[in-house]
Amino acid sequence: MTDDEILLGLALTVVLATGSQILASKLRLPALIILLPVGFAAGAMTDVIHPDRLMGPTFSALVSLSVAVILYDAGLGLNLRKLTGRTRGIVGRLLVYGVLLTFLVTASVAPAMFDMPLRVGAMLGVILVVSGPTVVGPLLDFVRPSDKVRRILIWEGTLTDPIGGILGALTFHAIASTHQVDIGRGYQLGQFGISLAVGLAGGAVGTALLWFTLRTLRLGETLGTLAQLATVIAVSAGCDVVRDDTGLIAAIVVGLAVANIRGFDMPARRPFFETLIQLIIGLLFVSISSTVTPSSLVPVLLPALALIAILVLVVRPLVAFAATARSGLTQGERAFIAWMDPRGIVAAATASAFSASLVDRGVSGAARILPVTFLVIVGTVLLYSLTAAPVARRLGVVKPTGTRILLVGGEPWVIDLGQALRSAGLDVVMWAGLDEERALIKAAGIDLAKGDLLATAINPGARLEGVTAVFLATDDDDFNALASVVMQDNVEGPVYRVGPPHDSHGVVAPYTGGDILFGHALVRHVLAERYERGARFLVQPASTALPAEYDTLFVVRADQRLDPVTERRKTVPQEGDTVVLFGSVPTTPGP
Repeated sequence: MTDDEILLGLALTVVLATGSQILASKLRLPALIILLPVGFAAGAMTDVIHPDRLMGPTFSALVSLSVAVILYDAGLGLNLRKLTGRTRGIVGRLLVYGVLLTFLVTASVAPAMFDMPLRVGAMLGVILVVSGPTVVGPLLDFVRPSDKVRRILIWEGTLTDPIGGILGALTFHAIASTHQVDIGRGYQLGQFGISLAVGLAGGAVGTALLWFTLRTLRLGETLGTLAQLATVIAVSAGCDVVRDDTGLIAAIVVGLAVANIRGFDMPARRPFFETLIQLIIGLLFVSISSTVTPSSLVPVLLPALALIAILVLVVRPLVAFAATARSGLTQGERAFIAWMDPRGIVAAATASAFSASLVDRGVSGAARILPVTFLVIVGTVLLYSLTAAPVARRLGVVKPTGTRILLVGGEPWVIDLGQALRSAGLDVVMWAGLDEERALIKAAGIDLAKGDLLATAINPGARLEGVTAVFLATDDDDFNALASVVMQDNVEGPVYRVGPPHDSHGVVAPYTGGDILFGHALVRHVLAERYERGARFLVQPASTALPAEYDTLFVVRADQRLDPVTERRKTVPQEGDTVVLFGSVPTTPGP
Protein backbone atom coordinates (compact mmCIF):
# COMPACT_ATOMS: atom_id res chain seq x y z
CA MET A 1 0.00 0.00 0.00
CA THR A 2 1.15 3.55 -0.67
CA ASP A 3 1.62 6.10 2.11
CA ASP A 4 -1.54 7.88 1.03
CA GLU A 5 -3.55 4.65 1.21
CA ILE A 6 -2.18 3.86 4.66
CA LEU A 7 -3.04 7.34 5.93
CA LEU A 8 -6.51 7.09 4.44
CA GLY A 9 -7.04 3.63 5.92
CA LEU A 10 -5.95 4.65 9.41
CA ALA A 11 -8.01 7.83 9.37
CA LEU A 12 -11.08 6.01 8.05
CA THR A 13 -10.78 3.31 10.72
CA VAL A 14 -10.60 5.90 13.51
CA VAL A 15 -13.50 7.89 12.09
CA LEU A 16 -15.71 4.80 11.67
CA ALA A 17 -14.86 3.54 15.16
CA THR A 18 -15.60 6.88 16.80
CA GLY A 19 -18.63 7.72 14.71
CA SER A 20 -20.21 4.31 15.31
CA GLN A 21 -19.89 4.68 19.07
CA ILE A 22 -21.31 8.19 19.02
CA LEU A 23 -24.26 6.99 16.96
CA ALA A 24 -24.79 4.02 19.28
CA SER A 25 -24.82 6.30 22.34
CA LYS A 26 -27.42 8.57 20.75
CA LEU A 27 -29.58 5.57 19.83
CA ARG A 28 -28.99 4.05 23.30
CA LEU A 29 -27.69 0.83 21.78
CA PRO A 30 -24.59 -1.25 22.57
CA ALA A 31 -21.78 0.00 20.34
CA LEU A 32 -21.15 -3.47 18.90
CA ILE A 33 -24.46 -3.38 17.06
CA ILE A 34 -23.15 -0.46 15.02
CA LEU A 35 -19.42 -1.27 14.96
CA LEU A 36 -19.64 -4.76 13.50
CA PRO A 37 -21.86 -4.05 10.48
CA VAL A 38 -20.03 -0.77 9.81
CA GLY A 39 -16.67 -2.54 9.76
CA PHE A 40 -18.09 -5.36 7.66
CA ALA A 41 -19.57 -2.92 5.12
CA ALA A 42 -16.38 -0.85 5.00
CA GLY A 43 -14.30 -3.98 4.43
CA ALA A 44 -16.61 -5.09 1.62
CA MET A 45 -16.53 -1.71 -0.14
CA THR A 46 -12.85 -0.82 0.23
CA ASP A 47 -9.51 -2.46 0.94
CA VAL A 48 -7.85 0.48 2.69
CA ILE A 49 -9.04 -0.43 6.20
CA HIS A 50 -8.13 -4.11 5.95
CA PRO A 51 -5.68 -4.69 8.86
CA ASP A 52 -3.59 -7.26 6.99
CA ARG A 53 -2.80 -4.64 4.38
CA LEU A 54 -2.41 -1.76 6.81
CA MET A 55 -0.28 -3.48 9.45
CA GLY A 56 0.61 -6.89 8.05
CA PRO A 57 1.74 -9.54 10.56
CA THR A 58 1.96 -6.97 13.38
CA PHE A 59 -1.83 -6.81 13.62
CA SER A 60 -2.09 -9.99 15.70
CA ALA A 61 0.43 -8.66 18.25
CA LEU A 62 -1.38 -5.33 18.45
CA VAL A 63 -4.67 -7.14 19.06
CA SER A 64 -3.11 -9.13 21.91
CA LEU A 65 -1.70 -6.02 23.61
CA SER A 66 -4.94 -4.12 23.11
CA VAL A 67 -6.97 -6.89 24.73
CA ALA A 68 -4.48 -6.92 27.62
CA VAL A 69 -5.11 -3.21 28.24
CA ILE A 70 -8.86 -3.84 28.14
CA LEU A 71 -8.56 -6.66 30.68
CA TYR A 72 -6.35 -4.56 32.96
CA ASP A 73 -8.99 -1.85 33.01
CA ALA A 74 -11.66 -4.48 33.68
CA GLY A 75 -9.60 -5.84 36.56
CA LEU A 76 -9.42 -2.37 38.11
CA GLY A 77 -13.20 -2.48 38.49
CA LEU A 78 -13.25 -5.79 40.36
CA ASN A 79 -13.16 -5.31 44.11
CA LEU A 80 -12.60 -8.72 45.70
CA ARG A 81 -14.11 -7.48 48.95
CA LYS A 82 -17.44 -7.39 47.15
CA LEU A 83 -17.08 -10.96 45.85
CA THR A 84 -18.02 -12.72 49.06
CA GLY A 85 -20.15 -15.57 50.28
CA ARG A 86 -22.63 -16.93 47.82
CA THR A 87 -21.66 -14.50 45.08
CA ARG A 88 -18.16 -15.98 44.92
CA GLY A 89 -19.59 -19.49 44.64
CA ILE A 90 -22.05 -18.50 41.93
CA VAL A 91 -19.36 -16.85 39.83
CA GLY A 92 -17.04 -19.83 40.23
CA ARG A 93 -19.70 -22.30 39.16
CA LEU A 94 -20.73 -20.14 36.22
CA LEU A 95 -17.13 -20.11 35.01
CA VAL A 96 -16.57 -23.85 35.39
CA TYR A 97 -19.93 -25.01 34.05
CA GLY A 98 -20.02 -22.39 31.34
CA VAL A 99 -16.55 -23.10 29.95
CA LEU A 100 -16.98 -26.87 30.00
CA LEU A 101 -20.51 -27.09 28.63
CA THR A 102 -20.05 -24.42 25.96
CA PHE A 103 -16.83 -26.05 24.77
CA LEU A 104 -18.23 -29.59 24.72
CA VAL A 105 -21.51 -28.72 23.02
CA THR A 106 -19.94 -26.44 20.39
CA ALA A 107 -17.12 -28.89 19.65
CA SER A 108 -19.68 -31.68 19.28
CA VAL A 109 -22.10 -29.97 16.91
CA ALA A 110 -19.70 -27.77 14.89
CA PRO A 111 -18.18 -30.54 12.72
CA ALA A 112 -21.58 -31.57 11.37
CA MET A 113 -22.96 -28.04 11.14
CA PHE A 114 -20.02 -26.36 9.44
CA ASP A 115 -18.30 -29.30 7.71
CA MET A 116 -15.09 -28.95 9.66
CA PRO A 117 -12.80 -31.46 11.41
CA LEU A 118 -13.28 -32.16 15.11
CA ARG A 119 -10.07 -30.34 16.01
CA VAL A 120 -11.31 -27.17 14.28
CA GLY A 121 -14.67 -27.57 16.02
CA ALA A 122 -12.78 -27.75 19.31
CA MET A 123 -10.98 -24.52 18.40
CA LEU A 124 -14.34 -22.84 17.71
CA GLY A 125 -15.74 -24.16 20.99
CA VAL A 126 -12.89 -22.68 23.02
CA ILE A 127 -13.25 -19.32 21.27
CA LEU A 128 -16.97 -19.10 22.05
CA VAL A 129 -16.65 -19.73 25.81
CA VAL A 130 -15.75 -16.07 26.45
CA SER A 131 -18.16 -13.21 27.04
CA GLY A 132 -16.48 -10.00 28.18
CA PRO A 133 -17.15 -6.87 30.28
CA THR A 134 -17.02 -4.59 27.24
CA VAL A 135 -20.23 -6.22 26.00
CA VAL A 136 -21.96 -7.14 29.25
CA GLY A 137 -21.25 -3.80 30.95
CA PRO A 138 -23.03 -1.52 28.44
CA LEU A 139 -25.99 -3.90 28.28
CA LEU A 140 -26.34 -3.90 32.06
CA ASP A 141 -25.97 -0.11 32.19
CA PHE A 142 -28.94 0.12 29.86
CA VAL A 143 -31.05 -2.54 31.64
CA ARG A 144 -30.13 -1.47 35.24
CA PRO A 145 -30.68 -4.82 36.99
CA SER A 146 -30.20 -5.29 40.72
CA ASP A 147 -26.68 -4.77 42.09
CA LYS A 148 -26.36 -8.47 42.96
CA VAL A 149 -27.16 -9.64 39.43
CA ARG A 150 -24.96 -6.97 37.87
CA ARG A 151 -21.99 -7.91 40.05
CA ILE A 152 -22.30 -11.61 39.19
CA LEU A 153 -22.49 -11.01 35.44
CA ILE A 154 -19.63 -8.48 35.38
CA TRP A 155 -17.35 -10.82 37.33
CA GLU A 156 -18.22 -13.75 35.11
CA GLY A 157 -17.73 -11.79 31.90
CA THR A 158 -14.38 -10.40 33.02
CA LEU A 159 -12.89 -13.66 34.28
CA THR A 160 -13.92 -15.78 31.29
CA ASP A 161 -11.76 -13.65 28.97
CA PRO A 162 -8.30 -14.73 30.22
CA ILE A 163 -9.53 -18.29 30.76
CA GLY A 164 -10.79 -18.47 27.18
CA GLY A 165 -7.60 -16.88 25.86
CA ILE A 166 -5.39 -19.44 27.62
CA LEU A 167 -7.52 -22.41 26.59
CA GLY A 168 -7.61 -21.07 23.05
CA ALA A 169 -3.81 -20.88 22.94
CA LEU A 170 -3.46 -24.43 24.29
CA THR A 171 -5.97 -25.80 21.79
CA PHE A 172 -4.28 -23.94 18.97
CA HIS A 173 -0.87 -25.37 19.86
CA ALA A 174 -2.34 -28.86 20.14
CA ILE A 175 -3.86 -28.59 16.68
CA ALA A 176 -0.83 -26.97 15.09
CA SER A 177 1.67 -29.46 16.51
CA THR A 178 -0.16 -32.79 16.61
CA HIS A 179 -3.13 -32.32 14.23
CA GLN A 180 -5.43 -33.48 16.99
CA VAL A 181 -6.74 -32.39 20.35
CA ASP A 182 -5.20 -34.64 22.99
CA ILE A 183 -6.88 -34.12 26.33
CA GLY A 184 -6.74 -37.62 27.70
CA ARG A 185 -3.26 -37.95 29.19
CA GLY A 186 -2.99 -34.83 31.33
CA TYR A 187 -0.61 -33.13 28.92
CA GLN A 188 -2.89 -30.20 28.24
CA LEU A 189 -3.62 -29.81 31.95
CA GLY A 190 0.08 -29.52 32.59
CA GLN A 191 0.45 -26.99 29.80
CA PHE A 192 -2.41 -24.97 31.30
CA GLY A 193 -0.61 -24.97 34.64
CA ILE A 194 2.58 -23.69 33.05
CA SER A 195 0.68 -20.89 31.29
CA LEU A 196 -1.05 -19.96 34.53
CA ALA A 197 2.27 -19.82 36.36
CA VAL A 198 3.82 -17.56 33.71
CA GLY A 199 0.84 -15.22 33.81
CA LEU A 200 0.84 -15.04 37.60
CA ALA A 201 4.57 -14.34 37.65
CA GLY A 202 4.10 -11.55 35.12
CA GLY A 203 1.24 -10.18 37.20
CA ALA A 204 3.46 -10.11 40.29
CA VAL A 205 6.18 -8.25 38.40
CA GLY A 206 3.67 -5.75 37.02
CA THR A 207 2.17 -5.15 40.47
CA ALA A 208 5.63 -4.50 41.93
CA LEU A 209 6.46 -2.06 39.13
CA LEU A 210 3.22 -0.14 39.67
CA TRP A 211 3.78 -0.04 43.42
CA PHE A 212 7.17 1.50 42.78
CA THR A 213 5.93 4.05 40.24
CA LEU A 214 2.63 4.98 41.89
CA ARG A 215 3.49 4.71 45.59
CA THR A 216 7.25 5.13 45.91
CA LEU A 217 7.80 7.71 43.18
CA ARG A 218 4.31 9.18 43.79
CA LEU A 219 3.77 10.15 40.18
CA GLY A 220 0.91 12.50 39.42
CA GLU A 221 -2.23 11.62 37.55
CA THR A 222 -0.78 12.08 34.05
CA LEU A 223 2.55 10.33 34.60
CA GLY A 224 0.88 7.71 36.78
CA THR A 225 -1.52 6.85 33.97
CA LEU A 226 1.34 6.59 31.51
CA ALA A 227 3.20 4.35 33.94
CA GLN A 228 0.20 2.04 34.18
CA LEU A 229 -0.15 1.80 30.43
CA ALA A 230 3.57 1.15 29.91
CA THR A 231 3.68 -1.45 32.67
CA VAL A 232 0.67 -3.40 31.38
CA ILE A 233 1.97 -3.41 27.81
CA ALA A 234 5.51 -4.38 28.84
CA VAL A 235 4.44 -7.16 31.20
CA SER A 236 1.85 -8.53 28.78
CA ALA A 237 4.28 -8.51 25.88
CA GLY A 238 7.00 -10.13 28.00
CA CYS A 239 4.68 -12.94 29.10
CA ASP A 240 3.53 -13.54 25.52
CA VAL A 241 7.16 -13.79 24.43
CA VAL A 242 7.78 -16.45 27.08
CA ARG A 243 4.50 -18.28 26.41
CA ASP A 244 1.70 -17.35 24.02
CA ASP A 245 -1.40 -15.63 25.40
CA THR A 246 -0.21 -15.60 29.01
CA GLY A 247 -0.14 -11.80 28.78
CA LEU A 248 -3.92 -11.81 29.25
CA ILE A 249 -3.51 -13.48 32.65
CA ALA A 250 -0.79 -11.04 33.68
CA ALA A 251 -2.90 -8.03 32.66
CA ILE A 252 -5.96 -9.00 34.65
CA VAL A 253 -3.84 -10.08 37.66
CA VAL A 254 -2.19 -6.64 37.72
CA GLY A 255 -5.59 -4.96 37.49
CA LEU A 256 -7.00 -7.08 40.31
CA ALA A 257 -3.95 -6.40 42.47
CA VAL A 258 -4.06 -2.64 41.98
CA ALA A 259 -7.79 -2.60 42.72
CA ASN A 260 -7.56 -4.67 45.89
CA ILE A 261 -4.19 -4.01 47.56
CA ARG A 262 -4.57 -1.26 50.12
CA GLY A 263 -2.35 1.69 49.36
CA PHE A 264 -2.89 2.04 45.62
CA ASP A 265 -6.16 4.01 46.10
CA MET A 266 -7.10 4.01 42.44
CA PRO A 267 -9.92 6.44 41.57
CA ALA A 268 -13.31 5.03 40.61
CA ARG A 269 -13.26 7.08 37.43
CA ARG A 270 -10.26 6.94 35.09
CA PRO A 271 -11.01 9.33 32.21
CA PHE A 272 -7.86 8.56 30.22
CA PHE A 273 -8.30 4.81 30.44
CA GLU A 274 -12.02 5.04 29.72
CA THR A 275 -11.30 7.05 26.58
CA LEU A 276 -8.49 4.72 25.55
CA ILE A 277 -10.62 1.60 26.07
CA GLN A 278 -13.44 3.07 24.02
CA LEU A 279 -11.05 3.84 21.18
CA ILE A 280 -9.39 0.42 21.32
CA ILE A 281 -12.71 -1.41 21.25
CA GLY A 282 -13.90 0.60 18.29
CA LEU A 283 -10.69 0.13 16.33
CA LEU A 284 -10.56 -3.60 16.99
CA PHE A 285 -14.14 -4.31 16.03
CA VAL A 286 -14.00 -2.23 12.87
CA SER A 287 -10.67 -3.79 11.85
CA ILE A 288 -11.60 -7.39 12.63
CA SER A 289 -15.07 -7.22 11.07
CA SER A 290 -13.57 -5.72 7.92
CA THR A 291 -11.70 -9.00 7.35
CA VAL A 292 -14.99 -10.93 7.12
CA THR A 293 -16.18 -11.14 3.53
CA PRO A 294 -19.78 -11.62 2.37
CA SER A 295 -18.78 -14.74 0.47
CA SER A 296 -17.50 -16.33 3.70
CA LEU A 297 -20.77 -15.65 5.57
CA VAL A 298 -23.25 -17.14 3.13
CA PRO A 299 -22.29 -20.85 3.54
CA VAL A 300 -22.35 -20.68 7.36
CA LEU A 301 -25.28 -18.31 7.93
CA LEU A 302 -28.06 -20.84 8.63
CA PRO A 303 -25.89 -23.24 10.66
CA ALA A 304 -24.61 -20.27 12.69
CA LEU A 305 -28.19 -19.26 13.51
CA ALA A 306 -28.83 -22.81 14.70
CA LEU A 307 -25.67 -22.69 16.84
CA ILE A 308 -26.81 -19.37 18.36
CA ALA A 309 -30.14 -20.96 19.25
CA ILE A 310 -28.38 -23.87 20.95
CA LEU A 311 -26.09 -21.59 22.94
CA VAL A 312 -28.87 -19.19 23.97
CA LEU A 313 -31.76 -21.58 24.58
CA VAL A 314 -30.01 -24.73 25.79
CA VAL A 315 -26.44 -24.20 26.97
CA ARG A 316 -26.75 -20.92 28.87
CA PRO A 317 -29.96 -21.82 30.76
CA LEU A 318 -28.47 -25.17 31.82
CA VAL A 319 -25.28 -23.46 33.02
CA ALA A 320 -27.07 -20.64 34.83
CA PHE A 321 -29.70 -22.71 36.64
CA ALA A 322 -27.14 -25.32 37.68
CA ALA A 323 -24.71 -22.65 38.93
CA THR A 324 -27.36 -20.71 40.87
CA ALA A 325 -29.15 -23.68 42.46
CA ARG A 326 -29.65 -23.14 46.22
CA SER A 327 -27.87 -19.79 45.92
CA GLY A 328 -30.48 -17.58 47.55
CA LEU A 329 -31.25 -15.79 44.29
CA THR A 330 -34.87 -15.30 43.30
CA GLN A 331 -36.28 -17.17 40.32
CA GLY A 332 -36.33 -13.90 38.39
CA GLU A 333 -32.65 -13.25 39.11
CA ARG A 334 -31.70 -16.78 38.10
CA ALA A 335 -33.72 -16.51 34.90
CA PHE A 336 -32.13 -13.19 33.96
CA ILE A 337 -28.63 -14.62 34.47
CA ALA A 338 -29.71 -17.43 32.17
CA TRP A 339 -30.68 -14.82 29.58
CA MET A 340 -27.40 -12.91 29.41
CA ASP A 341 -24.34 -14.35 27.68
CA PRO A 342 -23.24 -12.20 24.71
CA ARG A 343 -19.88 -12.66 23.00
CA GLY A 344 -17.47 -9.80 22.54
CA ILE A 345 -14.04 -8.48 21.75
CA VAL A 346 -11.93 -11.38 23.05
CA ALA A 347 -13.90 -13.87 20.97
CA ALA A 348 -13.38 -11.71 17.90
CA ALA A 349 -9.68 -11.17 18.63
CA THR A 350 -8.88 -14.83 19.29
CA ALA A 351 -10.90 -15.97 16.28
CA SER A 352 -9.04 -13.53 14.05
CA ALA A 353 -5.62 -14.59 15.33
CA PHE A 354 -6.09 -18.36 15.55
CA SER A 355 -8.09 -18.86 12.36
CA ALA A 356 -5.55 -16.93 10.28
CA SER A 357 -2.69 -19.02 11.69
CA LEU A 358 -4.51 -22.30 11.10
CA VAL A 359 -5.38 -21.28 7.56
CA ASP A 360 -1.73 -20.51 6.91
CA ARG A 361 -0.88 -24.01 8.14
CA GLY A 362 -3.37 -25.52 5.71
CA VAL A 363 -5.84 -26.84 8.31
CA SER A 364 -9.09 -27.62 6.50
CA GLY A 365 -12.20 -25.83 7.77
CA ALA A 366 -10.21 -23.23 9.69
CA ALA A 367 -11.38 -20.46 7.34
CA ARG A 368 -14.90 -20.86 8.76
CA ILE A 369 -13.90 -20.03 12.33
CA LEU A 370 -13.89 -16.22 11.91
CA PRO A 371 -17.19 -15.87 9.97
CA VAL A 372 -18.98 -18.20 12.39
CA THR A 373 -17.61 -16.26 15.38
CA PHE A 374 -18.59 -13.00 13.70
CA LEU A 375 -22.18 -14.20 13.26
CA VAL A 376 -22.38 -15.51 16.83
CA ILE A 377 -21.15 -12.16 18.18
CA VAL A 378 -23.61 -10.19 16.05
CA GLY A 379 -26.47 -12.58 16.78
CA THR A 380 -26.02 -12.76 20.55
CA VAL A 381 -25.39 -9.04 20.99
CA LEU A 382 -28.38 -8.13 18.83
CA LEU A 383 -30.65 -10.65 20.56
CA TYR A 384 -29.73 -9.66 24.09
CA SER A 385 -29.74 -5.94 23.27
CA LEU A 386 -33.29 -6.10 21.98
CA THR A 387 -34.66 -8.40 24.67
CA ALA A 388 -32.66 -7.81 27.86
CA ALA A 389 -34.65 -4.78 29.05
CA PRO A 390 -38.16 -6.23 28.56
CA VAL A 391 -37.04 -9.59 29.96
CA ALA A 392 -35.57 -7.88 33.05
CA ARG A 393 -38.80 -5.93 33.57
CA ARG A 394 -40.88 -9.07 33.17
CA LEU A 395 -38.72 -10.95 35.66
CA GLY A 396 -38.78 -8.06 38.15
CA VAL A 397 -35.03 -7.58 38.44
CA VAL A 398 -34.85 -3.95 37.29
CA LYS A 399 -33.91 -1.26 39.80
CA PRO A 400 -36.70 1.17 40.61
CA THR A 401 -36.64 4.16 38.29
CA GLY A 402 -37.00 6.61 41.14
CA THR A 403 -34.22 8.51 42.87
CA ARG A 404 -32.48 7.14 45.96
CA ILE A 405 -31.19 10.15 47.85
CA LEU A 406 -28.31 10.39 50.25
CA LEU A 407 -29.07 13.48 52.36
CA VAL A 408 -26.02 14.55 54.39
CA GLY A 409 -26.64 16.75 57.43
CA GLY A 410 -28.27 16.61 60.84
CA GLU A 411 -29.73 20.03 61.59
CA PRO A 412 -33.48 20.12 62.35
CA TRP A 413 -34.39 21.70 59.02
CA VAL A 414 -32.40 19.05 57.11
CA ILE A 415 -34.17 16.23 58.95
CA ASP A 416 -37.53 17.88 58.22
CA LEU A 417 -36.53 18.11 54.55
CA GLY A 418 -35.78 14.38 54.57
CA GLN A 419 -39.24 13.67 55.96
CA ALA A 420 -40.81 15.87 53.29
CA LEU A 421 -38.97 14.02 50.51
CA ARG A 422 -40.07 10.70 51.98
CA SER A 423 -43.67 11.87 52.08
CA ALA A 424 -43.32 12.66 48.38
CA GLY A 425 -42.64 8.95 47.78
CA LEU A 426 -38.84 9.07 47.48
CA ASP A 427 -36.30 6.67 48.94
CA VAL A 428 -34.22 8.72 51.38
CA VAL A 429 -31.22 7.72 53.47
CA MET A 430 -29.48 10.23 55.74
CA TRP A 431 -26.01 10.53 57.24
CA ALA A 432 -24.75 12.75 60.03
CA GLY A 433 -21.56 12.75 62.04
CA LEU A 434 -22.74 13.66 65.56
CA ASP A 435 -24.41 11.03 67.72
CA GLU A 436 -27.19 13.38 68.78
CA GLU A 437 -27.99 14.20 65.15
CA ARG A 438 -28.04 10.52 64.24
CA ALA A 439 -30.42 9.89 67.13
CA LEU A 440 -32.76 12.60 65.82
CA ILE A 441 -32.68 11.06 62.34
CA LYS A 442 -33.64 7.67 63.78
CA ALA A 443 -36.41 9.25 65.84
CA ALA A 444 -37.80 10.85 62.67
CA GLY A 445 -38.15 7.39 61.11
CA ILE A 446 -35.64 8.02 58.32
CA ASP A 447 -33.18 5.34 57.27
CA LEU A 448 -29.78 6.09 58.77
CA ALA A 449 -26.72 5.31 56.70
CA LYS A 450 -23.90 3.28 58.15
CA GLY A 451 -21.23 5.23 59.98
CA ASP A 452 -18.64 4.60 57.26
CA LEU A 453 -20.89 5.35 54.31
CA LEU A 454 -19.68 8.90 53.77
CA ALA A 455 -16.07 7.80 54.15
CA THR A 456 -16.75 5.26 51.41
CA ALA A 457 -18.46 7.86 49.26
CA ILE A 458 -15.56 10.31 49.36
CA ASN A 459 -12.91 7.61 48.90
CA PRO A 460 -11.50 8.13 45.38
CA GLY A 461 -11.32 4.36 44.91
CA ALA A 462 -14.94 3.71 45.87
CA ARG A 463 -18.16 3.62 43.95
CA LEU A 464 -21.30 4.27 46.01
CA GLU A 465 -23.80 1.70 44.78
CA GLY A 466 -27.53 2.29 44.87
CA VAL A 467 -27.40 6.05 45.48
CA THR A 468 -28.54 8.12 42.50
CA ALA A 469 -28.27 11.63 43.99
CA VAL A 470 -26.49 13.26 46.91
CA PHE A 471 -27.56 16.44 48.73
CA LEU A 472 -24.90 17.96 50.99
CA ALA A 473 -26.51 20.15 53.65
CA THR A 474 -24.24 20.15 56.68
CA ASP A 475 -23.51 23.33 58.65
CA ASP A 476 -19.92 23.35 57.30
CA ASP A 477 -19.88 25.05 53.90
CA ASP A 478 -16.28 24.08 53.18
CA PHE A 479 -17.06 20.44 53.86
CA ASN A 480 -20.06 20.59 51.51
CA ALA A 481 -17.93 22.14 48.79
CA LEU A 482 -15.05 19.68 49.08
CA ALA A 483 -17.29 16.63 49.36
CA SER A 484 -19.28 17.69 46.28
CA VAL A 485 -16.07 17.74 44.23
CA VAL A 486 -14.71 14.44 45.53
CA MET A 487 -17.98 12.52 45.37
CA GLN A 488 -18.96 13.62 41.88
CA ASP A 489 -17.33 10.62 40.19
CA ASN A 490 -18.35 8.10 42.85
CA VAL A 491 -22.13 8.36 42.50
CA GLU A 492 -24.38 7.24 39.65
CA GLY A 493 -26.16 10.57 39.55
CA PRO A 494 -25.57 14.24 40.44
CA VAL A 495 -24.15 15.69 43.65
CA TYR A 496 -25.63 18.96 44.95
CA ARG A 497 -24.84 21.21 47.90
CA VAL A 498 -26.61 24.04 49.65
CA GLY A 499 -25.11 27.44 48.97
CA PRO A 500 -22.76 29.25 51.38
CA PRO A 501 -23.49 32.80 52.58
CA HIS A 502 -22.85 35.42 49.90
CA ASP A 503 -20.28 37.22 52.04
CA SER A 504 -18.54 33.99 53.04
CA HIS A 505 -14.78 33.99 53.50
CA GLY A 506 -14.50 30.23 53.75
CA VAL A 507 -11.45 28.45 52.49
CA VAL A 508 -13.22 26.55 49.70
CA ALA A 509 -16.96 27.08 49.58
CA PRO A 510 -17.19 30.44 47.76
CA TYR A 511 -14.78 29.39 45.04
CA THR A 512 -15.69 25.80 44.24
CA GLY A 513 -17.87 24.91 41.30
CA GLY A 514 -20.78 22.51 41.31
CA ASP A 515 -24.51 22.92 41.17
CA ILE A 516 -25.96 24.86 44.13
CA LEU A 517 -29.37 23.88 45.44
CA PHE A 518 -32.26 26.33 45.46
CA GLY A 519 -30.47 29.28 43.85
CA HIS A 520 -28.83 32.40 45.25
CA ALA A 521 -31.62 33.39 47.63
CA LEU A 522 -32.01 30.19 49.66
CA VAL A 523 -28.47 29.63 50.91
CA ARG A 524 -27.77 27.50 53.97
CA HIS A 525 -28.01 30.09 56.75
CA VAL A 526 -31.16 31.60 55.20
CA LEU A 527 -32.87 28.20 55.17
CA ALA A 528 -31.89 27.59 58.80
CA GLU A 529 -33.01 31.04 59.96
CA ARG A 530 -36.36 30.87 58.15
CA TYR A 531 -36.94 27.40 59.62
CA GLU A 532 -36.28 28.72 63.14
CA ARG A 533 -38.82 31.49 62.49
CA GLY A 534 -41.48 28.91 61.61
CA ALA A 535 -41.07 28.17 57.91
CA ARG A 536 -41.81 24.55 57.00
CA PHE A 537 -41.73 22.19 54.02
CA LEU A 538 -44.95 21.47 52.17
CA VAL A 539 -45.60 18.61 49.71
CA GLN A 540 -48.53 18.90 47.31
CA PRO A 541 -49.58 17.98 43.76
CA ALA A 542 -48.30 20.34 41.09
CA SER A 543 -51.86 20.83 39.85
CA THR A 544 -52.83 22.47 43.17
CA ALA A 545 -52.49 26.23 43.32
CA LEU A 546 -49.24 27.29 44.98
CA PRO A 547 -49.69 29.12 48.28
CA ALA A 548 -48.37 32.64 48.66
CA GLU A 549 -44.81 33.26 49.82
CA TYR A 550 -43.61 29.71 49.18
CA ASP A 551 -40.45 28.76 47.29
CA THR A 552 -40.36 25.67 45.08
CA LEU A 553 -37.40 23.46 46.05
CA PHE A 554 -38.02 20.17 44.23
CA VAL A 555 -40.28 18.69 41.60
CA VAL A 556 -40.97 14.96 41.91
CA ARG A 557 -41.92 13.63 38.49
CA ALA A 558 -44.69 11.10 37.96
CA ASP A 559 -42.09 8.32 37.57
CA GLN A 560 -40.48 9.29 40.92
CA ARG A 561 -37.53 11.12 39.39
CA LEU A 562 -36.43 14.11 41.44
CA ASP A 563 -35.63 17.44 39.77
CA PRO A 564 -34.24 20.01 42.21
CA VAL A 565 -34.30 23.75 41.63
CA THR A 566 -30.69 24.93 41.32
CA GLU A 567 -28.70 28.02 40.43
CA ARG A 568 -28.36 26.80 36.86
CA ARG A 569 -31.90 25.83 36.03
CA LYS A 570 -35.49 26.44 36.99
CA THR A 571 -37.56 23.29 37.18
CA VAL A 572 -41.04 23.54 35.66
CA PRO A 573 -43.73 21.27 37.19
CA GLN A 574 -46.03 19.36 34.85
CA GLU A 575 -49.36 17.62 35.20
CA GLY A 576 -49.00 14.59 37.48
CA ASP A 577 -45.89 15.89 39.25
CA THR A 578 -45.50 16.62 42.96
CA VAL A 579 -43.77 19.73 44.31
CA VAL A 580 -41.83 20.24 47.55
CA LEU A 581 -42.22 23.81 48.80
CA PHE A 582 -40.70 25.85 51.62
CA GLY A 583 -42.36 28.81 53.33
CA SER A 584 -44.28 30.17 56.28
CA VAL A 585 -47.03 27.97 57.64
CA PRO A 586 -50.35 29.71 56.98
CA THR A 587 -52.25 30.56 60.14
CA THR A 588 -55.93 29.81 60.44
CA PRO A 589 -57.87 32.96 61.30
CA GLY A 590 -59.80 32.86 64.54
CA PRO A 591 -63.63 32.99 64.73
